Amino acid sequence: MTHEQQATLYGLTAVLIWSTIATAFKLSLRHLQPIELLLYAGVFSTLLLGLILLFQGKLGQVFLCGRKEFLLSIGLGLLNPFFYYLILLEAYDRLPAQQAQPLNYTWAITLSLLSIPLLKQKVYWQQWLALLISYCGVLVISTEGNPFSLEFTDPFGVILALASTIVWALYWIFNTRDKRDPVIGLFVNFLCGFPFVLGYYLLTCELRRPAIEGLLGAAYVGTFEMGACFVLWLLALKKTRNTARISNLIFISPFLSLVFIHFLVGETILPATFFGLLLIIAGLFCQRIGNKTF
Repeated sequence: MTHEQQATLYGLTAVLIWSTIATAFKLSLRHLQPIELLLYAGVFSTLLLGLILLFQGKLGQVFLCGRKEFLLSIGLGLLNPFFYYLILLEAYDRLPAQQAQPLNYTWAITLSLLSIPLLKQKVYWQQWLALLISYCGVLVISTEGNPFSLEFTDPFGVILALASTIVWALYWIFNTRDKRDPVIGLFVNFLCGFPFVLGYYLLTCELRRPAIEGLLGAAYVGTFEMGACFVLWLLALKKTRNTARISNLIFISPFLSLVFIHFLVGETILPATFFGLLLIIAGLFCQRIGNKTF
């Protein structure tokens, strides 16, 4: 296989796995509380990343990180996995998957907005248009097709889903300061974030033996969503000479995700969900066009 074929294969595999994650969240949350799912999934993802580094012969580099890098990892670990996944899973626990998944998908718009004050980036009219279009989609989805009623299925759930995009965007903005190998950085971030996850779990939950269905779901989420997808996507971007072509594969994910949500979770996909998702994707395309133009 050529490098471009390998990049496409890695990219499509990552997109396929991402498309199943909303379903995995909902099915797992039938058996686990959000913090329980985060705790067990975090263990599986950290173990996977450690095994990948061991296989690559890079595990020893983890212990070569300096004080500043470990302090950075503590901050990043608070954002991801602790705050991001805790907020996101709470949103999934309250909302239908067909609502939570597209709302979370607006993180790229949030990233663009936060980059203005934090990274001193300029904003152009295409970005404001992208914001307007995408959040019209958010309004359509969260009101189940009645945007003018302003009656949300679960207002707090919607707030949580949108808040998760802020945390995720902040994570990637501050992650630009990390010059380590990306897998090493993510591994150390997860190690540093684990005490916060465990502490929150011990403070808020009673110790109990998890249901096997929930534990299997956590293993899937941790192994694939938190670990394997990240590595596969990095490989895809490393192999390709056309980053834009590989990046555009991600737009397949939310639509494919609705198929899994319908057949595996059992949700009836509302026309408003599909239409709102089209608006969100249109906004993201508008943002990309603006970035290329300027």
